[in-house]
Amino acid sequence: MICIGWAMVKETQSTTGLFLDKLGWMIGTGFGSGLFPIAPATAGSFVSLLIYYFLPISSDSIALYLLIVVGFLLGVWATGTLSTKADEDPSKAVWDEFVGLWVTCLLLPKEIGWLAAAFIIFRILDILKPWPARRLEGLHGGLGIMADDLMVGVYGAILLNAARLAFFS
Repeated sequence: MICIGWAMVKETQSTTGLFLDKLGWMIGTGFGSGLFPIAPATAGSFVSLLIYYFLPISSDSIALYLLIVVGFLLGVWATGTLSTKADEDPSKAVWDEFVGLWVTCLLLPKEIGWLAAAFIIFRILDILKPWPARRLEGLHGGLGIMADDLMVGVYGAILLNAARLAFFS
């Protein structure tokens, strides 16, 4: 009887582990967008922009802030499941682009022109990684994967909102 009970516990643990592995992969790869063969980070950014555009939330809503906070925390775990010693920041791990782009969109009008600007600015800043973003990239595991894009998203939000206030108010 004990053997049967132990086998059931082991099976439940392996089923739970398999589910968590798949969930981590799904989130970490940005629902598979990180598998795009050319520029997976750009593909992930584009998918995140589409999701944001179609979500019924505004750029200054509590819902967007919650999405970013929960997305960041989930992303640390999920991208961390994709990280290995041989490849600490695999190109397929694009959930950081999702969160970073959502941060870039904070307080901007949810209009095609502003969203296109957010996409372009975020991608440029993500490639350049201005200080301290490049240093944050060196943090261990999923935290390093996520932190640099969070910082780049903050830079993008500041730049675009400053431009909006300076030229379009």
